[in-house]
Amino acid sequence: MTESHLPPENKDTSPVDAGAAFVLESKGKWWHAGFHLTTAIVGPTILTLPYVFRGLGWWFGFFCLTAMAVVTFYSYYLMSLVLEHCENAGRRHIRFRELAADVLGSGWMYYFVIFIQTTINTGISIGTILLSGECLQIMYSSLSTSGSMKLWEFIAIVTGIMIVLSQFPTFHSLRHMNLGSLFLSLGYTFVVVAACIYVGLGKNTPTRDYSLEGSQFSKTMNAFTSISIIAAIFGNGILPEIQATLAPPVTGKMFKGLVMCYSVIFLTFYSVAVSGYFVFGNKASSNILTSLMPDDGPSLAPTWLLGLGVVYSQVAFDIMETKSADVNQGMFSKRNVIPRIVSRSLYMIFCGFFAAMLPFFGDISGVVGALGFIPLDFILPMLLYNMTYKPSRSSFTYWINNGIMVVFTGVGILGSFSTVRKLVLDANKFKLFSNDVVD
Repeated sequence: MTESHLPPENKDTSPVDAGAAFVLESKGKWWHAGFHLTTAIVGPTILTLPYVFRGLGWWFGFFCLTAMAVVTFYSYYLMSLVLEHCENAGRRHIRFRELAADVLGSGWMYYFVIFIQTTINTGISIGTILLSGECLQIMYSSLSTSGSMKLWEFIAIVTGIMIVLSQFPTFHSLRHMNLGSLFLSLGYTFVVVAACIYVGLGKNTPTRDYSLEGSQFSKTMNAFTSISIIAAIFGNGILPEIQATLAPPVTGKMFKGLVMCYSVIFLTFYSVAVSGYFVFGNKASSNILTSLMPDDGPSLAPTWLLGLGVVYSQVAFDIMETKSADVNQGMFSKRNVIPRIVSRSLYMIFCGFFAAMLPFFGDISGVVGALGFIPLDFILPMLLYNMTYKPSRSSFTYWINNGIMVVFTGVGILGSFSTVRKLVLDANKFKLFSNDVVD
């Protein structure tokens, strides 16, 4: 690999921009990485899991959820090993794009990863703002039946909160907030599961139907859309950026963080998916709170119980200042704070505007999973590991890595088709700035 293959900032692994310098000030422990991973993966998107099972059914739903958990844990572990290998060779990478360009020896891969990560970050920001606004609207509608506030107004409120949260300068500065988010993720999971049990045992239990709806073609497309949503829920896309917060040496630390994260995943993902799908079957909404508190008829669960379920923290997106910040001035200097406030605020306003204008939560999750997370988290890590460690062609690791890449390349292609198809079909169901979120 020659220097000409690498983008300019990757020729020298010393920090050449303010963003890199600020990140490298981090002295995180393995449990801090666990907090970041958990907040990045175990978010409010788990409220879509009963809807995912609606497109897969019981057994295939369990299989896909478990397979995605195993593959992503394995994928993130392999990527952490590649990062450790590069660091031991004197090339510490703090960004996914730099790692991919270095290992694969291709400048275009650097820009490909930038494009995918930007797509993911924007899609996740839009989807999370939309889901949060919808949750607030559900609570408001239940507490004030004659209220006149619209969905876009709640989205504006959430956007304002996100503008504030986005001003945390680095991932490491979020560690305490993300610890709180870890406990809150357990808290709102408990609340949702308790609400589903309440409904399941109560007198207003809805009729349950677990059959898959539509023609055989529709069932197939719905299945790939559901798989794409699972990919988005498990997706991370920023593991190198998280590992960069660890104080060197990083050997073994990310594995411990992954074990912490996936312990929380096991407790939250399965309980929400099972309880929600068990109660609502093929009528489960893309936000299970909508099913628990429908527009028509009485709320199926106590309002006070669900009120706790909308109190959660969100990941403040991590924008690395490469051009706007000055490495020679402090992280909190006027020169660096003002551009950070302006750029991040404008970004969140952009995401909030599109969340209000295009309320497609399930569709957004599917598209982000198929086009973003599958190539970045289910394919690239295996390729990076094979290129770095060069396992023997007769080894199990070589074949399992190649098998995963082939399978998920096919899943990504079919998932992209199915999610875009659903987005087109759903386009007829809403108006711009609609007050209802389209499943």
